[in-house]
Parts: sequence; C-alpha cells; structure tokens
Amino acid sequence: MRKPEIILVGAGGHSKACIDVIENEDKFDIAGLVGLPDEVGKQVLDYSIIATDADLSELVKQYKYAFVTQGQIKSPENRLKIYNKLENMGFQLPCIVSKTAYVSSRAEICAGTIVMHRVVINADVKIGSNCIINTSAVIEHDVRIGNHTHISTGVILNGNVTVAEHTFLGSNTVVKNGIKIGASCVIGMGLSIKQDVSDQTTLKGR
Repeated sequence: MRKPEIILVGAGGHSKACIDVIENEDKFDIAGLVGLPDEVGKQVLDYSIIATDADLSELVKQYKYAFVTQGQIKSPENRLKIYNKLENMGFQLPCIVSKTAYVSSRAEICAGTIVMHRVVINADVKIGSNCIINTSAVIEHDVRIGNHTHISTGVILNGNVTVAEHTFLGSNTVVKNGIKIGASCVIGMGLSIKQDVSDQTTLKGR
C-alpha cells in the first residue's frame, strides 16, 4: 500500500535529523521541502527543496500532511509561526516517532511533535503540540511538557516534572522529580535543576 506524502517546512540542519526519523518510522513518503527562495532547487540529503512559504497555499491542495522541520534554539518563535500557519491552512500535522524510541502505550503525544532516536517516554506522560523530544532524552512517569517546547539531547526529566510551553532545555540537563519549570524559559546544557524555575527564566549552562 502506498504511503501518504508529507511536506517538510524548514530546510536547515534540523531538517536532516527529522528526515532520518521520518524514514525510520516509515509511515510517510517525503514529497519535498519548503525553504527560502535562494534554496529552491537544492537538496537536503536525497530530497529537493521544491517551494517557499509563498507556495504553501498551492501545496495544501496537493498534499494533506506537513511537518515543521525548522529547528528551535532557545526561542520557539519561528517554529510557532510555521506551525500555526500550516494548521490554519488545513494541513494535518502528524506526530513522528522513531522506531528506536520507547513510548508507553499510556503516554499521550500531541500533533506536530517529533520523538527522535532512543528516547524513552514512560507511563502517563503528556507532551504538547509541536515539540522536539531529541535523541536519547528520558521522560519519566507523569511528566507534563507544554506546547512548542524543545527537550534537547540526553535530557532526563524525572517523575512528575512539569515543563511549561515555549521552553528550551539544553543537552544533558537533569531535572529532579516533582520540579516545575515555567513558560518561555531557557535552561542551558548540563545543569542539574533541583528547584522550581519561574516563567521567562534563563539559566546559563556549564
């Protein structure tokens, strides 16, 4: 049976990691990427950049599915704009999960989120829309992650942690059980978080 086609919006470095996971999951055929005007005609891995944002209103007539492959370093602003635009246009934004990840059948993951290789997501976890759960992250039981949040490589969220929307957690950050991290925070890499973190807090990494 032929797989549905999907358009990837964003042609930078993060798109390569997303392509690898989409190929691994093997539920979609990648029709092409949407990039900047000067990128059209170039390739990312084996896939062509076929259009720009200005062409999305035509692409939605041909393709049912789209996915945000713009990265998120610190601020989710660009990913948020793209996600909202695609959703408002009527694209369906699936959840993408690597076959190498473990996701509990009792976990809930919302639209547009990507779960990358070797991630562990345990029971009663709830993850919002348009999130990046990056390679080898561990999300323990009863964790709550808000929309448009990036959990970077190797992050460990222990049980009952809450991470509010629009927040960035740097690589190898470890968060103690029960801690609450507020909205629009930037947590640098390699930190051990043992106290609650207020909204819009920036903590420098090691």
